[in-house]
Amino acid sequence: MLTRRGLIAASAGLGIAADARAQGSTGPIRIATAGPMTGQYAAFGTQMRLGAEQAVADLNAAGGVLGRQLALEIGDDACDPRQAVSVANQLAGRGVRFVAGHFCSGSSIPASKVYAEEGVLQISPASTNPRFTDEGGWNTFRTCGRDDQQGQVAGAYIAKTFPGRKVAILHDNSAYGKGLADETKKALNAAGTTETLYAAYTPGERDYNAIVSRLKGAGVEVAYVGGYHTEAGLILRQAKEQGMNLTLIGGDALVTNEFWQITGATGEGTLMTFSSDPRKRATAAEVVQRFRAKNIDPEGYVLYTYAALQIWAQAAAKVNSTDPRRVAAALKAQGPWQTVLGPISFDAKGDVTVPDYVFYIWRNGSYAEI
Repeated sequence: MLTRRGLIAASAGLGIAADARAQGSTGPIRIATAGPMTGQYAAFGTQMRLGAEQAVADLNAAGGVLGRQLALEIGDDACDPRQAVSVANQLAGRGVRFVAGHFCSGSSIPASKVYAEEGVLQISPASTNPRFTDEGGWNTFRTCGRDDQQGQVAGAYIAKTFPGRKVAILHDNSAYGKGLADETKKALNAAGTTETLYAAYTPGERDYNAIVSRLKGAGVEVAYVGGYHTEAGLILRQAKEQGMNLTLIGGDALVTNEFWQITGATGEGTLMTFSSDPRKRATAAEVVQRFRAKNIDPEGYVLYTYAALQIWAQAAAKVNSTDPRRVAAALKAQGPWQTVLGPISFDAKGDVTVPDYVFYIWRNGSYAEI
C-alpha cells in the first residue's frame, strides 16, 4: 500500500464540500498545486504554494473563473515518485480539475499518468525532463523549459568560458538531475570538450568528501552538478574545505536562497542556468509588488506557478468550461496566453514555444543574471 499524505485546503474562508461530485455547477472549482511541501526540497514546494495561493486570491477577487470561486488544495509529494502517485490519486478523487505541479520531474512523470486516466489537466511550473511531455498524454504542459534546452546552453557556455580546464559532470541519478547532466555533457562534447570525470552521487547524504576526493585527485577545476541545491551546496562547501579552487555550475534547482544558507561565502561565484529573471519583467510588476508588500520575495518558481493558474483560468474562460480536455485542446490550439512571465504559447507536446535560459551568478548571498 502506497504511503499517503494528507492534503491541505489552502483557500481561507472557502467552504469545500465533502464530495467533489456534489459541487454541481455552483460550488467552488477545485484546483491544486502539488510538490515537495516537506522534505529537503521543501523550499521549492513553498515557492509553488505561495504562487498558487496568490493567484487564487487574485482570481477570486476578480470574480473567480466562470463566475465561481476557486478552492485550492495542496498536495505534498516530498519529491518521491510513489508518494506523487498517491497524491495524484487523492487529488483526482477529490474532484480537482487542474493541478499546477509537480516540481520534481521524477514525480511529475508518474503523476501525469494518473491525471491522464482520471481526466485532470496538469501544468508543471518546474519539471524540465523532456520525458514529461515527450511521453505525456493530452494533459501535460509546463511553463518552464526543458533539460535539452537548458543543457545546450550550459554545455556551450562551459566549453567557451573554461577552455582547457578540467571539467567534471556529476548527477544524482534522478530524472531531473541525470537528465540535465546528460544533456549538458552532450552539448559540452559537441563543442569539443571531453569531461575529465563523469560520476553519480547519492542524494540525501551529508558527507560528500568521497566524491570531492575524486574531483581533487583528477585535478578537476569546474564541476557541473545535475541535481538539487542541497547536495550541490554541500559538495561545493566540502570541496573548499579540502582546499580546492572549484567553480561549481548547476541548473535551475539552485534558484533558492537556501543554497547560500548551505554554502555561505564558499558559494561565491557559483553559476547556474535559469530563465531571465521573471521578477524584473514588466508583465509581473503589479504581482511582484503585491508579494513584496507581504515581505515575500517571489523567487524561483513562485511566478511560474502563478502563471500556470493564469493560463488555466484564461483557457477555461475561452471555452466557457472547466472540462479538462476542452481546456487542454484550447491551450494547444489557441494563445498566446497573457501571464506574469509574458505571453506564453504551447506546442503540440505542451512545451512553451519560446524557452529562455540564461546564466546567473551567486555573489554576496544573492544571485543575478550575468
